[in-house]
Amino acid sequence: MLPLMLAALLGSLVGIVLGLTGAGGSIFAVPLLVFGLGWSLSQATPVALLAVCAAAAFGTVSGWRSGLIARRAALLAGVLGSLTAPLGIALAARLPQRILMVAFVMVMLLVALRLLRQASTMPADTAIVRGDPAPSAARGAAVCRVDVVTQRLRWTRSCAAVLGAAGAATGVLSGALGVGAGFVIVPTLRAVTELSMQASVATSLMTITIVSASAAAAWVFAQGSGALPLAVTGPFVAGALLGMFASRLAAPRLSGPLLQRVFAALMIVAAALLLWRELQGGA
Repeated sequence: MLPLMLAALLGSLVGIVLGLTGAGGSIFAVPLLVFGLGWSLSQATPVALLAVCAAAAFGTVSGWRSGLIARRAALLAGVLGSLTAPLGIALAARLPQRILMVAFVMVMLLVALRLLRQASTMPADTAIVRGDPAPSAARGAAVCRVDVVTQRLRWTRSCAAVLGAAGAATGVLSGALGVGAGFVIVPTLRAVTELSMQASVATSLMTITIVSASAAAAWVFAQGSGALPLAVTGPFVAGALLGMFASRLAAPRLSGPLLQRVFAALMIVAAALLLWRELQGGA
């Protein structure tokens, strides 16, 4: 009973962080499984992917109902990410555990720095992730513009190329490290489109749902059904869904920039502990 409760608690933490940060929160799934259950990176990856998929799907339904998702952009990035996820899995199978762990730590530090930068230079964006203000167009977008009549993205070759590349990178990272990689999709959408922060996060969640689902399926295909031990996966996924739901209720009452800085600090600590654990294990 205790392991089941622990798995549910760890999953709820993943859902809460993902719901409150919008992008980058799913990266906590692997460290929680590694420290909480003593798993290796390869053991944690498929379970983390499934939990991230469930929590992101919950957010996708909300964004779909609100009409915030740029559906074609999410589908393009998601499909290409699904195609490249097996490449990430193949890399994970061939690279030593230590190299994978160092790569994961580097990704965590990059996400933490992005959260700190966003909290300092774009505090309004951190509030939009958690609140429900009216969407506002991003300024300075040059590649993918929004049609003033239909409010949909105008598709060009350069627009499709950039979004496709972001999706492909997301797939590799998801397959290799078990992360949702919203920290790739959201900044890309903000940099090259005129979508609001709220729409960018909603679109990212749909992409994450598609990519993480396909990556988890690819892991099961590669390793067999044992890649997803039901005794842990079920409670962990259920906890992630509950955490995502709870975060949406509490979100409007929480300070965006301060919360973002707290999560960034926790991410840096988790990255340092992961690196220390790996170095100690190989000593």
